[in-house]
Amino acid sequence: MVDIHQWMKQYQDAVRDLFGGRILLIGLQGSYGRNEAHETSDIDVVLILDTVSLHDLKRYKQVIETLPERPLICGFVSGREELAGWYKSDLFQFYYDTIPYYGSLDDIISAPAAADARAAVLMGACNLYHMCSHNYLHGGDMKTLRTLYKSASFVLQAKHFSETGDYVKSHSALKDMLTGTDLSVSQAAEQIKNANVSSVTLEWYSELLLQWTHQLICEYGQ
Repeated sequence: MVDIHQWMKQYQDAVRDLFGGRILLIGLQGSYGRNEAHETSDIDVVLILDTVSLHDLKRYKQVIETLPERPLICGFVSGREELAGWYKSDLFQFYYDTIPYYGSLDDIISAPAAADARAAVLMGACNLYHMCSHNYLHGGDMKTLRTLYKSASFVLQAKHFSETGDYVKSHSALKDMLTGTDLSVSQAAEQIKNANVSSVTLEWYSELLLQWTHQLICEYGQ
């Protein structure tokens, strides 16, 4: 396991040497931010600058190549204006999942509201419905279905927030609050991580995801 706090210190030192006062935010997202990381988890870092050019990305890439755990590093890099103009429902997860190490998102964007969460649910459900159907018809790939169920976990977070006003960062903690089909999807997302690849499991998981997203589209699309 990566000592994420020590790693973030190295990361911050490196990007500060590179960009200095141009940095508006340094943050951490993903499983390390939720305290649910395992040995192969990505390190999802967020870097917001005053502006971002391709030259900036090139220099940033050169710097992170020197950091430990390079194969695990991913995340989001943006300029202020791009983030401020971003589609609000698409920022719902981003806003609530980002742990700031330097700076504040509130200085750049306002907190997404329940309406933004509802829009995030609908957008997520539509995308999952389409991709699940496409995968079943044309791919039959269990790896793709695992990725879709991972995305479903984030839709569940947005749905819970839209209904309660409470953002639950931990996926495992959220599962304890779910009922009905929501709970079935959450449990399936956990099970499918280690599911055997076969036409039977592919069909069962696909059917559950299609039924759930159908319900969400009908409910949240009105």
